Amino acid sequence: MAGALVPAEAIAIRKGVVQAVGRTRELRRLADSRTETIDLRGRTVIPGINDGHFHPLGLGTNQPPLTLDLSRDAVSSIAEIRDLVAEAAATKQPGEWIRGFGWDQGYLAEGRYPTRHDIDTVSPHNPAALREWSGHALWANSKALELAGITRETQPPPGGEIVKDGDGEPTGLLLEGAAGFVNAVMPDFTEAEKRRGLRIAVDIMHQHGITSVTDAGIALDDVQRYRDMLGSAGIRQRCTVMIAASSTGDLRATLLAARELETDPAWLNVSQVKIYADGVPTQARTAWVSEPYVGGGYGGLTLPGGSVEEQLSILHDWVMTAQELGFQVGVHATGDRTIHAAVDAFEAATKRFHRPGLRHYVIHGDLTSVEDLRRMARYGFTASFNPQIKRSLSHQLVDVLGRARTDYQWPYRTALELGVSIASASDAPVVGLPDFREGLTAMLTRKSLATGEVFGAGETLDLRQALASYTTAGAWQDHAERWKGTLTQGKAADLVVLEGDLLRTPPDEIVDLPIDVSILGGEVVYDSSTDEPITTASAASGLASYMTTGCCHG
Repeated sequence: MAGALVPAEAIAIRKGVVQAVGRTRELRRLADSRTETIDLRGRTVIPGINDGHFHPLGLGTNQPPLTLDLSRDAVSSIAEIRDLVAEAAATKQPGEWIRGFGWDQGYLAEGRYPTRHDIDTVSPHNPAALREWSGHALWANSKALELAGITRETQPPPGGEIVKDGDGEPTGLLLEGAAGFVNAVMPDFTEAEKRRGLRIAVDIMHQHGITSVTDAGIALDDVQRYRDMLGSAGIRQRCTVMIAASSTGDLRATLLAARELETDPAWLNVSQVKIYADGVPTQARTAWVSEPYVGGGYGGLTLPGGSVEEQLSILHDWVMTAQELGFQVGVHATGDRTIHAAVDAFEAATKRFHRPGLRHYVIHGDLTSVEDLRRMARYGFTASFNPQIKRSLSHQLVDVLGRARTDYQWPYRTALELGVSIASASDAPVVGLPDFREGLTAMLTRKSLATGEVFGAGETLDLRQALASYTTAGAWQDHAERWKGTLTQGKAADLVVLEGDLLRTPPDEIVDLPIDVSILGGEVVYDSSTDEPITTASAASGLASYMTTGCCHG
């Protein structure tokens, strides 16, 4: 990924660093009696995946047995979800909570949104909170609504919605900040469960070739968990941390405290701020858009404040504070109006506090306008897109956004042609497991997973562009392009071994290309032949390693 997409034959690694990439006969000169030589027999090596927007704790704690799996691969109807809730209720004491995650209205046989009545009869004594795949909607039963104090008179917070039926009664569906009423009364996971969840998440990342990740919005207190687990070898993963602005009572004080933390930036880099500004342009219609949704409505901001003016003022204040203190900012902004406001804030902060090169970016950026892409290119701002979500969701959005906006959503080619660096990210646990292979297929084809229909053929990418969004662009987003993101001399030996020849694999089949091995800092952290993650140092650690593939893309 350092130049033309031309295959090399071999890569030499020593002490976690790439020594050379080139022809097999040339690299053999670097080997000695201690060198481990691995013949990959024509498989493909690529740089380790840099997933630039991820929720590790959410991914790990949303796995069974801590949470019911309600993803499209696990259930296909509301009736099946009701059966799972019934099974869970049968194992719990009255009053114990039932958690679930991953349901997707677009993949449920009933073709409608669920309600509290669907699960009340099987969980009358157990509050149930079932989070939708995107995390922007919560399905609660009547017991959960009762404990949260939600009635027909309850007013939602700005940007939130308590969905009601024709009689004005809550249906059990809570959008955006309205879910906070239930979250406030639902017990948190224990520290032991959180650490277990983080280990599960890191194992899943390694199985999917992810060697670097950006944790997209946690409290400063949660950073200590990373420090402890990295220091005790409980996990091995490179992590950039975004401090969630909404989790701080005083953003300035929090960021000043974060600057005092002692960490190794190659493994734990606390350098970013996450601002959550609007919802999503799905059936929930909570992204803030300038053109109304099909059926009406414009969505809105989810920032604190009693009016749009107050919300935008808080957005600007948070960006200004981060800019002044030298922190990179990522703003969750999906609707074009929110994206425009975020770029306004970036531009104003950059002009007031001249700290060039912080590389502020729009998170998700579904409907970024051409005008704002041009501004982003001018100032060196960037965006993080989500191709897995595009593949999963497109067929559902024509009735929400109309055909033109659905085709345009995540305008990869337009952004690159205008000079904007675009990273790709899974947003896991959204749409299930983080799978860059599915993302590559999505960027190359723009096909719907459900229907096979192409949405936005003009925004497709070629393989090099798509792969760069998961490697070099991710490293650039992390300010780490000097030491990771490519497989070249002196760079981190983070790499993925794929079965077969990636260059010759048809775009629709890349999603099924097996991941054989993941190597992080020169250590094997996943080997498919063992069928389980590897949590201890490999024999290659500290020694010279020499791989010959016949098909090694560096």
